[in-house]
Amino acid sequence: MTQTTTLQYEAPWPVYALDWCKSAAPGQQMRPRSAFRLGIASLTSDYRNRIAIVGLQDERVLVEDDDYGDYPDFVTLVEAQHGYPATRLQWQPATANSFAWSQKAASAELLATTGDALRVWEYASDGPAAGSAYVGRQSSGGGHRLTLKTALSGQSKVQNNNTGAPLTSFSWNEKSPSLVVTSSIDTTCTVWNIDTSTAITQLIAHDREVYDVAWLPGSTDIFVSVGADGSLRAFDLRSLEHSTILYETPAPKNVPPPTASPSSSARPPTSPLLRIAFNPADSNYMSTFHMDGTDIQILDMRSPGQPVMELRAHRAQVNALGWSSTDSQLLGTVGDDCQLLVWDLSAHTSQNPAASPRNASTGLSSPRPDAKKRVVADPVMAYTGASEIVNMAWSPQIAGMSMNTGHTTGPGEWIAVAMGRSIKALKV
Repeated sequence: MTQTTTLQYEAPWPVYALDWCKSAAPGQQMRPRSAFRLGIASLTSDYRNRIAIVGLQDERVLVEDDDYGDYPDFVTLVEAQHGYPATRLQWQPATANSFAWSQKAASAELLATTGDALRVWEYASDGPAAGSAYVGRQSSGGGHRLTLKTALSGQSKVQNNNTGAPLTSFSWNEKSPSLVVTSSIDTTCTVWNIDTSTAITQLIAHDREVYDVAWLPGSTDIFVSVGADGSLRAFDLRSLEHSTILYETPAPKNVPPPTASPSSSARPPTSPLLRIAFNPADSNYMSTFHMDGTDIQILDMRSPGQPVMELRAHRAQVNALGWSSTDSQLLGTVGDDCQLLVWDLSAHTSQNPAASPRNASTGLSSPRPDAKKRVVADPVMAYTGASEIVNMAWSPQIAGMSMNTGHTTGPGEWIAVAMGRSIKALKV
């Protein structure tokens, strides 16, 4: 009897956005199954996109059992209409369970998506009785409800129309889960209070489209963003009159001379940065990558301007990345080479918590003169999928469980990857 290391799900549509739930369902901490829930969203070029929550068919899929091979590992628990595709989907941070929300049932959980607006969804499940061990597809009416709570699209600072411009991504604040910051193609970032459904501030963040945004772990004031202008910038809500440029992509070589139009010559072309993510185990470190790039840049807030590391093993463009939520310093990356690569950066990062930016009195940039770029080319784990991998999501650490069949599973983390309509969950 071996423990399962891969789980799979076939969606009825191509999947792009996905996230793994950050905590067990309220009141179901004793139901280990509820740690295995994913939020997923479709990517179709029309106004008929969907989001869904999928969960384990049965705990017994976690142990290899020949009698059980014919059933899907995950089943759809509930789905909802989304209109335009979701550019990002996130499950509420684990801290949201203890936050004093003004209008959320204690048994409900929140999810959020971005697209043409920031949408906050409320998910509630009555949960099956603890003794049930059903087999077969769960009926969609089994007490699972996914309802749109609020849709926020602000008046744009830089566009005259009444609806906000499309949103590319967002970051949910873990310390204060009512705070969400969104990024938009209209060059702005907006900080929202999703509990009161109000915009706290909107700022012009970049010269061109903003593609991703991330709160500094442990902070409710500092966030970073990346965009089409090729820069990584840090903002502090306590002093918004200026931002700090932490990194700019090198100007491409052999650039044609600028045309007569001033907008195109105002700034030379650079390679856009698509994603940004902090290392939760050491928030000095961030990871990013360039549009069409095969390498991942690791940046250190204490020595802005140059990557301290570059990860080189992908053979086609990188599409997404994500850090483990534990102290392991593992980073996952996926790309058009059909690969998920997991990198262990613990040997390469200097463990000095005293130098963390949130403890430093000097603000965001205290350069470290000794930093030299290190090239890392040896991931610790590689998985090759059947097609290009467009996105990935880590699970939190999931405890081992004992089942009423006498089987047990070991603790660990999982990574979910999306390839076309297929989702694979792999035990790390």
